[in-house]
Amino acid sequence: MKRKKLLDKHTLDILLNRLSCELIENHFDFRNSILIGLQPRGIFVLNKLVKKLKEKYFISNLKHGKLDTTFFRDDFRSKKEHHKANFSNINFNIEDKRVVLIDDVLYTGRSIRAALIAIESFGRPIKIELLTLINRRFTRHLPIQPDYTGLNVDTLQNDRVNVDLNKSNVEDAVYILKDHNEANFS
Repeated sequence: MKRKKLLDKHTLDILLNRLSCELIENHFDFRNSILIGLQPRGIFVLNKLVKKLKEKYFISNLKHGKLDTTFFRDDFRSKKEHHKANFSNINFNIEDKRVVLIDDVLYTGRSIRAALIAIESFGRPIKIELLTLINRRFTRHLPIQPDYTGLNVDTLQNDRVNVDLNKSNVEDAVYILKDHNEANFS
């Protein structure tokens, strides 16, 4: 596989700042809003956003949690390898709240569909929005689109997008991985 860096640490920081400002524009003081990261990789984006919102923008009334969608996925039993379950951590009421689901990459939309089903276990939000760091356009299987997008990326079906956040000895970055047999890119 050939690897190309889409975003470096500096550009990621700019995108996270922009996403934070967009959230503030729509949720103001977050009194009736909740941020929920999707396990496992959406948690890294959630943590970066929560840190920015608290430290840079002084949002103190910020509720956030983690949602595992493993058992709500439509491919749970169909894959040869079993999904590894994580845990959900939503220890507050989401009834009549505005919920923002956060994930790293929006690809087919199936993970988001699973999240929409899973969130019902915790109550009925008044509104659900979607924030994704990377929106892989033209690969959707379901009619799901993000409300907040860090970067739109046009990719082929066989491409992979890797978001490296919070990994030890690795600089925060986003990469696209292409098969060697596909067209070259620089």
